[in-house]
Amino acid sequence: MLVALASLLVPVRAEPERSRFSAGGYLRVMARPDFQGGDGKLGYWNLHGRLLNEGPYAALELKLDLLPEVAGKNTPWTSVHAKIEGGTVQGGTRDNGSLANLRLSQLYARAGNVGLAHVTWQIGTLDYYFGDLGLYDLRPAQIFFETIGLSARYQRGDIDLLIGVGDSGYALRGEQYDSVLTGGLALRVKLAEKFQIGIGGQLLWEPEVRGNRFAPHTTPGLDYEDYLRGEVVQRFDEQNPGRLDDLPKPVPQSALGWKAIAYVGFGAGPLRWNNLFAKLEHRLGDQFVTETYQGRDFTLHVNDLTNQRYALQIGNEAQFQLVEGRLDLVWSLLYGQDWDDDNAVAPSDFDRTYYSTVLRLQTYLTPELHVLLETSLAREKSRNGNAYRRFGDSVFRSTDGLSDARGLEYGDSDTRDTWQLKVGPVLSPLGLGVYTRPSFRLLYGLQWSSQVNAFGNSFVESLDQFNQYGAPNQRFHHLVALEVEAWF
Repeated sequence: MLVALASLLVPVRAEPERSRFSAGGYLRVMARPDFQGGDGKLGYWNLHGRLLNEGPYAALELKLDLLPEVAGKNTPWTSVHAKIEGGTVQGGTRDNGSLANLRLSQLYARAGNVGLAHVTWQIGTLDYYFGDLGLYDLRPAQIFFETIGLSARYQRGDIDLLIGVGDSGYALRGEQYDSVLTGGLALRVKLAEKFQIGIGGQLLWEPEVRGNRFAPHTTPGLDYEDYLRGEVVQRFDEQNPGRLDDLPKPVPQSALGWKAIAYVGFGAGPLRWNNLFAKLEHRLGDQFVTETYQGRDFTLHVNDLTNQRYALQIGNEAQFQLVEGRLDLVWSLLYGQDWDDDNAVAPSDFDRTYYSTVLRLQTYLTPELHVLLETSLAREKSRNGNAYRRFGDSVFRSTDGLSDARGLEYGDSDTRDTWQLKVGPVLSPLGLGVYTRPSFRLLYGLQWSSQVNAFGNSFVESLDQFNQYGAPNQRFHHLVALEVEAWF
């Protein structure tokens, strides 16, 4: 009797129910006063490594389990996901933290084991990638970044297969939306404990739609140089006086783009892991441009002038443990080649080759106090003329060395070489690891470039004699940064 009474008085400890809601994310914020007139970044872009070349950023990913997944069982489950992100913070960006610069970058629902065991269905945004080049913050082997649609992902044992279809029109065309039908797949296979490979690709088709001004069209007879100068209508008027109304009408057509990706990952001994990524891409062409001539606006459709753009990108990142608990090394390489078979007259970002290597050493004085040293070397080479200025007062010359006041080149060199160095202490409350976060850093950064003022700035670059500001010729750029980066 007493035992029964005592059992009623002792509170029963029920197992707490796991929350159906979860949230995680990423943040990066820093103070980088720039006393050389720059914008707080060491160089132009992540070709030199992401460190000191990126601005503030935040991402928040939300998940709600509508029907929780049961571990070890092939029972149905479903969840909804949303991701909000953007590069804005008060006091750290020009927009001063405006929430208008945040975006809902991902929104989708998932359901597993519905109809097919070991298959996860996803409707909404479909972004998928094999992995990251961490030092560059790049994802070369990525598909469906622009796509909203349906995917099915089969995961069992050593096999991971994704198949998807959807529409990429809004991401690629924005306010000038036109349907871009997209399909693709990705397959990753684990061949051994520390060896896996992956292949994939996607196809983008923009169909011909007669009467839709945002669908692919081409205006017959366009000259590429006149198009670059914005002088197509002027040339037509010179050759056909008084016949501007006879400017050729656009012809509808379809457009095709594609992307192929590959991945190899492996590790052995002091090489903790190595990621090798590759991408080959054929981009869709542009839609149209507008020229104003004699007070009238003329629309020129340029799909045929911009639909031969290709891109190859290969990246590798190796993570080494040189001395256990004392010294780690991460070494990355990046190669890219962009070519435009339509353009033979002017340099552009669609006609270039670039090479880069980034090396980071991180030594551990204590589990929480580290010292970081990173260096990078990069070369960018224009494949179609001079794209870079070695001196602020350079005389613009063509490749043949002849003065050309109407030249389509932008500088006096077809090559830009850049070296960067970053060094400083790191406080890591969670202990060892190059990618352990949160990470509190005090860094000094130094850049040298063959291009003058090779960093974001507000210098007046005019060579006009009445330019009252002038512009310094700086090849070195220095920064001191206090920053924090965290996953949560």
